[in-house]
Amino acid sequence: MENFVKEFLLSAPSKALATNGPQGLNVVPVSSIFVEENNIILINYFMQKTLENILETKTVSLAVWKELYGYQIKADCDYKEEGEIFDKYVLKVKEILPKRIVKGVLILTINDIFDIAINKNTKEYLLGGVN
Repeated sequence: MENFVKEFLLSAPSKALATNGPQGLNVVPVSSIFVEENNIILINYFMQKTLENILETKTVSLAVWKELYGYQIKADCDYKEEGEIFDKYVLKVKEILPKRIVKGVLILTINDIFDIAINKNTKEYLLGGVN
């Protein structure tokens, strides 16, 4: 994943995670997002239907956007409620949102990244080539 995509993922004001599974299609807003190597890390504070879907069907889609520019990321999701990566993000979240309780960590392994801008020019927008 290119650096400008990573930076956009972290700073985009709008983010939504889509799943499909026993609970049917489900889309939820995402607030806490981290990028580690080429993985996207999301934090579960309140997920119910989303979690049930992820535990059954590992494929997810994450959309991030600002104004008319953005990306859709298709990924496989691994869910952790314990272990080293879970503990690491419990501590990170405690620093920035001390009242939140981390129920789990979603680790998204990226399969595809799609530009969702009308003219497929999100890269140019992010790099300053679009007015």
